[in-house]
Amino acid sequence: MSDCVRDNKRSDMKSRGTSRAATCMLLMVVLLGLRPAWANPANPVNPVNDDAASIRGTVVDPVGARVPMAGVRLLRDGQRVAETSSDARGEFAFEKVAEGRYQVEAMAAGFEPHISDPMFVSSSSHVVTVVALRIGRLEQHVSVTAAAPEIPLSQTGAPVTVVDRGTLDLLGKLDVQNALELVPGTQVVQSGQRGGLTSFFVRGGNSNFNKVLIDGVVANDIGGNFDFATLTLAGVDRVEVLRQSNSVLYGSDALNGVVSVATRRGRTRTPEVSYSIGGGNLGTLSSSLSVGGTAGRFDYFSEYAHVDTDNDTPNSHYRNGTYAGRFGLAVGRTTDLSGTLRRISARAGSPNAIDYFGIADDSSIETTSTYASVVAQSQITDRWRSTIRFGSSDQTSDFLNPTPTGQAFDPFGFGANYLGNTVTIRGANGFATSGRAILDYGGTYPSQFRSRTTRRSLSGQTTYGVMTDLDVSAGARFEHEAAFDDPNADPTATRNNGGLFLEARGTIAHRHHISAGLGYEHNAAFKSAVTPRVSVASYIRVPASAAAVGDTKLLLNAGTGIKAPSVFQEQSSLVALLKGVPGAPTVAPIGPERSRNFDAGVEQGLWGGHARFRVSYFNNHFSDLIEYVSKNVLPQLGVPTAVAAATQYGANVNSQSFLAEGVETSVEAAVVRDVHVSASYTYLDARVTKSFSSASLAPAINAAFPGIPIGQYVALVGQRPFRRPANSGAVMVSYAHGPVRVAVSGSFVGTRDDSTYLTDGFFGNSLLLPNRDLDAAYQRVDVSASYRFTSRLGGYATVENVANQDYAAASGYPSLPRTVRIGATITLGGDRRP
Repeated sequence: MSDCVRDNKRSDMKSRGTSRAATCMLLMVVLLGLRPAWANPANPVNPVNDDAASIRGTVVDPVGARVPMAGVRLLRDGQRVAETSSDARGEFAFEKVAEGRYQVEAMAAGFEPHISDPMFVSSSSHVVTVVALRIGRLEQHVSVTAAAPEIPLSQTGAPVTVVDRGTLDLLGKLDVQNALELVPGTQVVQSGQRGGLTSFFVRGGNSNFNKVLIDGVVANDIGGNFDFATLTLAGVDRVEVLRQSNSVLYGSDALNGVVSVATRRGRTRTPEVSYSIGGGNLGTLSSSLSVGGTAGRFDYFSEYAHVDTDNDTPNSHYRNGTYAGRFGLAVGRTTDLSGTLRRISARAGSPNAIDYFGIADDSSIETTSTYASVVAQSQITDRWRSTIRFGSSDQTSDFLNPTPTGQAFDPFGFGANYLGNTVTIRGANGFATSGRAILDYGGTYPSQFRSRTTRRSLSGQTTYGVMTDLDVSAGARFEHEAAFDDPNADPTATRNNGGLFLEARGTIAHRHHISAGLGYEHNAAFKSAVTPRVSVASYIRVPASAAAVGDTKLLLNAGTGIKAPSVFQEQSSLVALLKGVPGAPTVAPIGPERSRNFDAGVEQGLWGGHARFRVSYFNNHFSDLIEYVSKNVLPQLGVPTAVAAATQYGANVNSQSFLAEGVETSVEAAVVRDVHVSASYTYLDARVTKSFSSASLAPAINAAFPGIPIGQYVALVGQRPFRRPANSGAVMVSYAHGPVRVAVSGSFVGTRDDSTYLTDGFFGNSLLLPNRDLDAAYQRVDVSASYRFTSRLGGYATVENVANQDYAAASGYPSLPRTVRIGATITLGGDRRP
């Protein structure tokens, strides 16, 4: 990383300069984005008085066609203050509106009534809105990850799932990972119990192939990693998952998917205060306190939540304290300025794979994460809008192993390693082995690993309506990344990255919705990359409220994605390895990991819009993946034998690829009022197509299983990547009527390839098992229920893992057994909704 690493003084000066420049740019762009008093575009359909505020809008159906003669009401504090109807073009207007917060309610024959989100109307401003009606009882969500501006899911072919606040309340869980378990085509893998490392796999891709956004702030570590273990549902309003690359909008790390988590906003004129407390077995205690509301132009929300549990294994105590806040201000006439802050402080014992060692390690890990953003959204004219965002993330990790655990063992006289107890390991594939594995290696204790990464970013995008059925968006982003070996010292590596994008969205006859974009990324690690993307949703049958077989939508998505190497991968690349070696050839710097995604399917509406079925085929090819290659393999990559022999170890190179294809199905139904059902099933065929790691070129052999090659750390060529099941699914059935809410959810996962990753006391392979189907299938079912005794007091109960199954993906890490948690919630105020 010679072009990234700076001496301490230059790093500090550059970091400060970047911070100041970003702040100045933000202030300047926000000021430029504010709509001035004279910026009132003419509207030939609804002329208005420049000195009076107005709300103008359009009523549309699910595919964007305008709905004439719809009844439209203007609401303030939940009370009707004005009423009109849409004209022949589906347009409506409310003139001479007093300053305040309003909602628009629209209704029409054959559609479900819809009430818009609250909007603030300042004096002499002219607010433009679109009210989208839906057919049937299924919620019609908008997506913030599939396109540059918000777009209704009915008008995009992208595979997107939104888990809204209503569903989160029904689940009654503590962590975001529980919401992710409901997303089709994905799998949540937790190593151990609550607080253990948690990964998220999308359609067969690696867990670090997904961009994670918290209120629009990039939460990934440098290199794409993100641990969902500490991300609780404190203050979360919705969770959205895009199961496809979108490096056009998000650049690096959006290789195979995007996860977006949004914080709630205050909405009541009377402050709403809520306190919840609950407890259960395993010493579990959870509590939260929140307050939210509005005051004139200002809205606010804050929540602090705390979780404390002993879990079920030695040295696995876990605690988490999370603050989440969002504050908004209506600036000028049509600018919404909002700021968010999420701070997570967590500590977890790390007993290691206790089933493999028969004894718990005494390690622990403490993490602190802070994500903050400031966003300005402006409606400059009826056709032109812009968004400016400043984001900041700061992540610190402190891993401590105070003493070596196990029995000292030194067969070669080079220093002792420490062995666990004698154990017998049995795989779901029928193979078994016994012995003692190395639990802790020799070295200096206490052993401590501390790290910190920061990211500061400034981005902006603008969208212009070229014509009624064509929008064009463009944007740019800049980010400064820094990595620290010591959280209290100067950075050891820095990167300045940037990107541009252009995207167009058009509609033909309100039947064919097309979105196409092109992204350009300039990264300090790999210089430049270009990523295209296209998404098509084509209706061969349009939605109809009276039809048993409703709309039929054909889907097509294609695109490419990229992911930057981590700082460690860059510093251990082939370029860094060969630097200064006599006779070394000139090699290209380590490049981005790449993906090519394709998705095609059909979505069918049923029973007057009360049910929807989707089936799609996906084909994802991941190439130029980074893997560590030992020095004896380097000659196969073109490095002269003498040069390779002169190197000390090996290098990270772009040399691996694998394919993940399959079929994904999902169904959602609300045929019976108050009962909602969702279910999904995914078949995945994933296989490694190329690898130069030592595991693939020289696989391990356990003498107890002669003739069976084993991948100790990575899957072999031709085998399935680890921990990705061929068969998986999820289901949720909920009932909500009056004060009663009940939900049953389940995850169903087939067998998976995996490895024990173990080394015996002689550095041998006697504790490795064949990879194929090493992890057992499982079916995990959870139940939650709540009852509101009064308008202020409610109670709840949740039972996780009702059948008490072992669902740990990695053998050796016991999963959380059946847990029961009961509690109560008290809510005060919040009775006057805008």
